[in-house]
Amino acid sequence: MSRSTRAVAQGTFDILHPGHVHYLEDAASHADDLHVIVARRSNVTHKAPPVLSDRQRVEMVRALDVVDHARIGHPEDIFVPIEEIDPDVIVLGYDQHHDAEGIRTALRKRGLDCRVERATPREDHPDELLSTGRIVDRILEQRG
Repeated sequence: MSRSTRAVAQGTFDILHPGHVHYLEDAASHADDLHVIVARRSNVTHKAPPVLSDRQRVEMVRALDVVDHARIGHPEDIFVPIEEIDPDVIVLGYDQHHDAEGIRTALRKRGLDCRVERATPREDHPDELLSTGRIVDRILEQRG
């Protein structure tokens, strides 16, 4: 019996919005099981830290039907959960800052054999905010 295929998606997932849902649906389409790694607040250095706690962000992601498994990332080494999950594919968000080739190189060095793909962008809807930062800005504009 063959094992089911596994995809990994990862991100901060602070204040869930339709862009997150699209990313996770796209990632899920690459495999039978979708594993999501939610970045620890302490590891988010490329943008403002998350508003919501680690626990709350994992809980919200886990509640989405498209997600089969959700967990918080490792405190020091982002590849530890990847080694534990042993995915067939890692799906990066279409606008995530990650260097796909750098990830492929790191995976090879660790002896991990999986593809790295980039998710498609969500169709643009003028009335939607597809960024947590933009959502926070709008809240401050309208209610701050």
